Amino acid sequence: MNIENLTPQQVWKNFHALTQIPRPSKHEEQVRAFMTRFGNGLGLDTLVDEVGNVIIRKPATAGMAHRKGVVLQAHLDMVPQKNSDVVHDFEKDPIRPYIDGEWVRAKGTTLGADNGVGVAVAMAILEADDLVHGPLEALFTIDEETGMTGAFGLKAGLLKGEILINLDSEDEGELYVGCAGGLDGSFSLTGRQEAVPTGCEAFRLAVTGLKGGHSGMDINLGRGNANKLLMRFLQPLTADCGARIASIEGGNLRNAIPREAFALLCVPSAQVAAARQTVATLAAAIAAELSAVDGGLKVVLAPSETPAAVVDEATQRALILAVYACPNGVVRMSDTMPGLVETSNNLAIVKLENGVAQVACLLRSSVDSAKDDLAGAMRAVFTLAGASVAFTGGYPGWKPNPDSAILKTMKSVYQQLYGKIPDVKAIHAGLECGLLGGAYPHWDMISCGPTIRSPHSPDERLKIDTVEKWWTFLVATLKVC
Repeated sequence: MNIENLTPQQVWKNFHALTQIPRPSKHEEQVRAFMTRFGNGLGLDTLVDEVGNVIIRKPATAGMAHRKGVVLQAHLDMVPQKNSDVVHDFEKDPIRPYIDGEWVRAKGTTLGADNGVGVAVAMAILEADDLVHGPLEALFTIDEETGMTGAFGLKAGLLKGEILINLDSEDEGELYVGCAGGLDGSFSLTGRQEAVPTGCEAFRLAVTGLKGGHSGMDINLGRGNANKLLMRFLQPLTADCGARIASIEGGNLRNAIPREAFALLCVPSAQVAAARQTVATLAAAIAAELSAVDGGLKVVLAPSETPAAVVDEATQRALILAVYACPNGVVRMSDTMPGLVETSNNLAIVKLENGVAQVACLLRSSVDSAKDDLAGAMRAVFTLAGASVAFTGGYPGWKPNPDSAILKTMKSVYQQLYGKIPDVKAIHAGLECGLLGGAYPHWDMISCGPTIRSPHSPDERLKIDTVEKWWTFLVATLKVC
């Protein structure tokens, strides 16, 4: 069966269409044109704002024009992640979705259910002629995954609704009323390139096989961070075996836990046996540490062509020690919401090329002062290493409103449909609600979605039956809110 034939068919039809349109973050031109044609084809008021967001308005059904306007919001971009053995150009190639039991997955890449399924549901609501609802606006933002550019650039007064339903959560049966804020950290070390010492043999050290995942949703799962693990190998290889490093490449997205990291290094011939033993011993120890949560770790030290140069020893040492010492993962759990991560850091990208090292991190916290404190600790680590430090792209969290009218309505609707009250939660991820609420402080906001697992990784999957439950829930909510 093709995914277009799943139920509800109008949603899956739209989702499949989106998988065929390349739409990695910062490359939304094709999907923006697609959405504009979609809205105009329905005869609906469709516009593209100054920053590139698409807005489509649908009038209320007969007798419902007096209701508060509802804004359905989803983002057009997706995270471009693939397995290293997969050939895929996210700017040109379509995603290849397939049904795997009770899930929909993609072949070797991210699926784009984050947030393609939210876009698809909003599209199905816009094109349906048999639903009952008040005035509707659909807001499709751009570049959510790498900078929230669309949310940052949305102008006040452009939208008329009073209720925002964000369609970007990832657990059916849960309503989200708050999220973490974020901050990008960038660190740079400029060293010198030197000739490869004589009497050395070149090797490529590869750390692969990790699950990775969403740097907010999955940060509490204890999965391995390939960049941190790479430093556990490089530290003894350089300090004890005299290895010299030519290049490092680990991770490629700030909001994805790095699954793979690689280093090109030169080892004195007399220390090759010791280096191999060091890697084997450490790999076995780390595999045992991660066996319960991330059991696919692979570490390979393989001969390589000799590089043209290596970085100077002082820069090499400073980089390894700074990355090794940099806070990573969960820093603090919430005191007020059990099970919720309050503050975390994702050591996302480490690159060394031509003697220049670049490190990028994504800090998250629902407490602004805690986020600032974490940034201070990281600034101290990298300053001691002699690196330049910059923090940019900060965005606010979304503070829960326990008196939210839409929350009360949706809890009641869900209970009537499914016989239980949905869980009410906050999320340790950067939903756009915090930024959108800055431009529209009067909005009553909530977030919901179907069940998605392992977003931001090639293991991303969308649970089929939850899409229909979520669709039914949204349709029923629009009828009464």
